[in-house]
Amino acid sequence: MMDGVPPVLDREALSRAPPHAVREAIRERRWTGNTKRLALGFHQANVTIVPERHAFDFMRFCQRNPRSLPLLDVTDPGDPSPPIAAPGADLRTDIPAFCIYRNGVLAERVTDLSAVWRSDHVAFLTGCNLSMDQVLIEAGIAFPHLVREDAFPAQYRSSLAARAAGVFQGPVVLSYRPVPEAQLLRVIELTSRFPLCHGGPVHIGDPSRVGITDLAAIDWGRRPDPAPGTVPCFWACGITAQAAAEASGIPEMITHAPGHMFVTDLPVSDRSFG
Repeated sequence: MMDGVPPVLDREALSRAPPHAVREAIRERRWTGNTKRLALGFHQANVTIVPERHAFDFMRFCQRNPRSLPLLDVTDPGDPSPPIAAPGADLRTDIPAFCIYRNGVLAERVTDLSAVWRSDHVAFLTGCNLSMDQVLIEAGIAFPHLVREDAFPAQYRSSLAARAAGVFQGPVVLSYRPVPEAQLLRVIELTSRFPLCHGGPVHIGDPSRVGITDLAAIDWGRRPDPAPGTVPCFWACGITAQAAAEASGIPEMITHAPGHMFVTDLPVSDRSFG
């Protein structure tokens, strides 16, 4: 530490850190990047914040689209601390970056919600594929984002429609992974055991069958560079909520910035939480 300023941490250090230490580093702005491989073995969560008047609609939207939006936790109105996922944490400060949608348009990106948080805000935490990183590493499945610092999964708006609920509608967003042919069955079997991390792939093979005509034309994430001998696989993605914000034109929705997740205290398991 120099002049009272905590040192900036690197990804390797935070990969072994407990969740509360990762959240503290984010809150103190010692970590501002994406959260892949951080606090390995614990759930990372997509976060969607809506006014209370839209909360029941969004709850039903999650319930009707569990592959995209598997629920981990829901806060009480006005309370920024998730009671199950991370008691005592603060969703206003413990996420590296946020997106604020107004009337269906991404209006701004911020790093702190303290100035805009209201007493009627309700936050939903839903599962994320990044929670599987430790499981995949232990299984010897070397997806690019696990072995290259410059790699991150690509996400696309698909031609699949989410099941509407109240004001919420829109396309299912899919997250792409190039799976080595020899590991395809193992990856399907392994990921299918973890429904809170989106479960198994929803599509395997030709991307055009789900409305993705060009893998280079990403909507979120980073442009992929699939290696020879890999099979395109697509998983449901929590960014479906952000696509719903755009499609629905909801007056206000706040989300995590893609790739900048909330790190919970919930250990990754192939069983649901009791």
